Amino acid sequence: MMHRRLFLAAGGLSLLAPGLSARAACLSDEEVARLAEALVTGRPVPAPAGLSLADAECTRDKLVPLLARHWGRPIGYKAGATGAAVQRMFGLSGPVYGVMFESTVSLRDGAELTLAPPVPDVGVEADLLVRVRDEAINEAGRDHVALLRHLDQVIPYIELPRRGVSGTLDGPGLVAVNVAARLGVVGTPIPARAEADFAARLGTMTVVFSDDTRELARTQGSALLGHPLNVIPWLVGDLARSGRRLRAGDIVSLGGFAPSVPAQPGRTYTLRYEGLLEQPVSVSVRVR
Repeated sequence: MMHRRLFLAAGGLSLLAPGLSARAACLSDEEVARLAEALVTGRPVPAPAGLSLADAECTRDKLVPLLARHWGRPIGYKAGATGAAVQRMFGLSGPVYGVMFESTVSLRDGAELTLAPPVPDVGVEADLLVRVRDEAINEAGRDHVALLRHLDQVIPYIELPRRGVSGTLDGPGLVAVNVAARLGVVGTPIPARAEADFAARLGTMTVVFSDDTRELARTQGSALLGHPLNVIPWLVGDLARSGRRLRAGDIVSLGGFAPSVPAQPGRTYTLRYEGLLEQPVSVSVRVR
């Protein structure tokens, strides 16, 4: 296993971080800069409130270039609220998406995450990545085997989201903070096989998320919109609303199989997929 230590500490952006406006409109450039600072430094600002989804998407699109200055170029998308429990938590009727960056997939299985003061609001979440083989995925429709023809990897993934805000975060607020995309731990990629059996296993596999003291969640692949691959046509359609398409090499985070839990120092978190391959597949991270 590859080990890498990451220190999350205050620093980076130089703006002060007073509260964000609660008015119902796309946040101003100044407010978005404060939000970017909060996400980068771990010093939260109050959650944006009163936004429509359209205003939240406008805010996200302003935010992403600011985050890219610190976290590297965008490399794909994070689907959020793809599970019913998370949708209920944020008052959403369907999924939403954010943008992933190079640093979002910079940690490898067995990594150590050190939480330096001030302790940032980092979560730990059971997730799964796929990598796009070619742009024909945008026309592949909803058939799971057809979608697999245009993916080349399925990748175990523990997400480490950060909201960057304090207070209650509603659905539009979640979009405005780029669906809390920040970091994650990547396991050994699995070649995507365009076969009915492999597609079925993705839907019926058991996903077990635990720390070194107890099991935190146990669910099936079907927790994500009925099947993990159902996230792809949803994302293709949502991206198309703004003239975007999935590109070859894009990474897609398919969403949380269960709500995230706060990262606790001294714990090791392990995510295991049972039934996807002949032997269980896992990925882990240690929080210091």
